[in-house]
Amino acid sequence: INIVVIGHVDSGKSTTTGHLIYKCGGIDKRTIEKFEKEAAEMGKGSFRYAWVLDKLKAERERGITINISLWKFETSKYYVTIIDAPGHRDFIKNMITGTSQADCAVLIVAAGVGEFEAGISKNGQTHEHALLAYTLGVKQLIVGVNKMDSTEPLYSQKRYEEIVKEVSTYIKKIATVAFVPISGWNGDNMLESMETGVLKPGMVVTFAPVNVTTEVKSVEMHHEALSEALPGDNVGFNVKNVSVKDVHRGNVAGDSKNDPPMEAAGFTAQVIILNHPCQISAGYAPVLDCHTAHIACKFAELKEKIDRRSGKKLEDGPKFLKSGDAAIVDMVPGKPMCVESFSDYPPLGLFAVHDMRQTVAVGVIKAVDKKATGAGKVTKSAQKAQKAK
Repeated sequence: INIVVIGHVDSGKSTTTGHLIYKCGGIDKRTIEKFEKEAAEMGKGSFRYAWVLDKLKAERERGITINISLWKFETSKYYVTIIDAPGHRDFIKNMITGTSQADCAVLIVAAGVGEFEAGISKNGQTHEHALLAYTLGVKQLIVGVNKMDSTEPLYSQKRYEEIVKEVSTYIKKIATVAFVPISGWNGDNMLESMETGVLKPGMVVTFAPVNVTTEVKSVEMHHEALSEALPGDNVGFNVKNVSVKDVHRGNVAGDSKNDPPMEAAGFTAQVIILNHPCQISAGYAPVLDCHTAHIACKFAELKEKIDRRSGKKLEDGPKFLKSGDAAIVDMVPGKPMCVESFSDYPPLGLFAVHDMRQTVAVGVIKAVDKKATGAGKVTKSAQKAQKAK
């Protein structure tokens, strides 16, 4: 998993990231002590965690991050690569190269008096960075409200809530976002996690768009049986009475009784055209990559062109779209496909559009027109399990 860390210059990105890497075992204590000594010698004692990332001499001497720094560590579930992107306005280009490879962005905002306001002001980069991450198709955003140890009073809940409210107003377009109050310097509140939802043996699941319902016999991770799987777990599960021909890559499994997944007849999405040599008009049918599905979808109708920053409507029914445009469009899959609106199920509501060996556009699904289907194939084990309940 690739995580890009973004935010206004001096928001504490490098220190937070360095501390996180240290806490996750990506760097040993002796190295941190060496960095501490080096930083102190250069009169930048507080930069010791940032030193983890700033391996380039030029960065060390200027005390700011310019290039893209990569650092790796492992958790019990993931191999994590941290991409520390520059915060200065001159380095936005470098940030784009870092962000475009990321699965998740962590936006660091400083809670210190006056610091947050500087980042969010007209010339600050907080807004621009959040928008860029969104445009580049980063699927999840975590906002770290940093320097909570320097608010007045310290760790002020009032200040935290004020920042959450302010940041939420301009990233509500981006969708669901997690906020976490932290201190990168002290390492407070950086390794806790939250999960919802579950997959357990005995559950009856429906696969879409193939419309097959069956019982989950067992759930396993790395060949070990689990009593349940939680979001973010990468698991395999065994099902009964289903052949390999019935289920394919790109299918979605869900609880058959609670909002089961269904085939999409079509969907409405907000797209941003990143890179197209000419123009896109209705009828264009490139390949869409959404979760693990890889299917050609047609731009059936260009409904409205919108301002990519504010989301305000600029034009009804545009004839075409070109690079840099944002729009609301209706799309129709060329083959059966299961997608969901981003607000309901984020991982199933984001897509990239590929054509001519490049990413042409990115999009967020706003609404799905679900295809009414009959009962489909319900296996014997599913019928038994349903009766038992």
